[in-house]
Amino acid sequence: MNKHERKVVGASAIGTAFEWYDFFLYGALVPVIGSKFFGEYSASAQTVFALLTFAAGFMVRPIGAVVFARLTDQVGRKVVFLITLIIMGVSTVAVGLLPTSEQIGIVAPILLVTCRILQGLAVSGEFGAAVTYVSEYAPPRARGYFVGWLTGTTALAFSLSVAVQLVVEAAIGTENYDNWGWRIPFLIAVVPLALSVWIRSTLHESPLFQQMKANNTTSKAPLREAFSTWPRIRMMLIVFVMASAQSFIGYVSTVYMLTLMKTNLGIDSFTVNAMYLVVMFLGFFLCIGACRVSDRVGRRPVLFAGLGLAVVLMFPLVNSITSIANPELGRAMDKVSVTLAADPSTCSFQFNPAGTADFTSECDVAREILQTNSVRFDRVDLDGGSTAVSVGDVVVESSPTFSVDLRSALVDSGYPIDGSTESILVESFGDMFDPRVLAVMGLLLCLVLFAQMAQGPASVTMVEVFPTRIRATALSLPYQLGVGVFGGLLPAMMVAIGAEVGSFTTALWYPVIAMALGLLILIFTLPETKGTDISDVQIKGDTAEIPEPLRQEK
Repeated sequence: MNKHERKVVGASAIGTAFEWYDFFLYGALVPVIGSKFFGEYSASAQTVFALLTFAAGFMVRPIGAVVFARLTDQVGRKVVFLITLIIMGVSTVAVGLLPTSEQIGIVAPILLVTCRILQGLAVSGEFGAAVTYVSEYAPPRARGYFVGWLTGTTALAFSLSVAVQLVVEAAIGTENYDNWGWRIPFLIAVVPLALSVWIRSTLHESPLFQQMKANNTTSKAPLREAFSTWPRIRMMLIVFVMASAQSFIGYVSTVYMLTLMKTNLGIDSFTVNAMYLVVMFLGFFLCIGACRVSDRVGRRPVLFAGLGLAVVLMFPLVNSITSIANPELGRAMDKVSVTLAADPSTCSFQFNPAGTADFTSECDVAREILQTNSVRFDRVDLDGGSTAVSVGDVVVESSPTFSVDLRSALVDSGYPIDGSTESILVESFGDMFDPRVLAVMGLLLCLVLFAQMAQGPASVTMVEVFPTRIRATALSLPYQLGVGVFGGLLPAMMVAIGAEVGSFTTALWYPVIAMALGLLILIFTLPETKGTDISDVQIKGDTAEIPEPLRQEK
């Protein structure tokens, strides 16, 4: 890159990293935020409501894509990603200043939801504007490399949000952090906000948009134009499939595994955060590398390799993480046979988004105990009769002490329901070099690598299949629908599936099957776009007409 190109990419990447830092920060603080803004409810309901508030940021992303992408194609790329940056920054700082429900009652969660909606709208508008802007500055033979610095900031922001929380908590103590220190990571966002706005304000509009503006060829109705012909609709459907497929491995490797290790595997929260800080920091450079490789060999091979490896290796990697991170739990899951026998009419679906249902039947109580302690179990349906759980050779039958007896049987069988003494633990910097900790980080890094191999090339491909006049609109809407709906709901869906089938590992079939189906569709529909002259992409007939790639360096 020359000096000007470094400025364009750097300014865009810094602003994008800041926006994703804010978005991930809320997700990592869900337990604390639940207690502060939904304090009148039970502990479980607090978490449910906090997660639903987090999900609000995902649900509005398609709306943000329509609103801001239209402005991007009509007003300009630079203006929109300045607007979205300011919206994200102000709403993030506002979260750090909000009074709690104890202070102002129901108004507190209403204000919190409002801030989350603004964050979701901002981050959805940011992606389309920023990736379009950088792509239109990049030379054709290095477009993937340029976009990789932007796309990779998702991983970098995840790492930075974890790092800030660890530093603040270490500086003021856990008790102070839970009481008032949780506000600090939100409030210090004002510093990078000011820096990012200043840097981005010094940029010029993208040359392709300036040319289009000078020729008076900007679209008057980009959304209508995007849906004006079947080839364009077809290409948007392909982008939707591509965005959905890459979001599955993206959210499994981050949000789901982060939550799984802290809950089901019983790993200390500080340990998990410390490992993810390193893994996601390396993930930033893996994304840049994957995009650079796609400039050489093509977008399709790298994208397909990432999805294919994720499909084939998902189960072995997650099972290996389980056996290494918590060997005691791994042995119990492999050796102890557990069967739940109950009348199906007494077993409720273990999903309570309103936080109001009471699961009081013995079947529900048994499933809650088994699920909470990561017990792998089979189900046998009975036509009437009382609930019974077989743990190895021991049968725990219905009785006034059913819960106590079941927990006791699990402990005797080898399940570490009171905490494992064999799980990995990071208490100092030196513990990061423990062979088992390094092994788990290596396995997590494999999942992150597959995600970056899919995410990076997918982002630049979306730019390369649509014409300049409707590019931001045509790519943003299907992308945000795919990522927002399938990616955003993935953790909750997998938890519900795991509870229903009796195994959190069995729940992995959901993303594996979805990725395999998406990969199959993309193999037969996605064109190769490496080296495309994006100033003249046209869609004619039934396929995307991609101009001959510009001459590549030997």
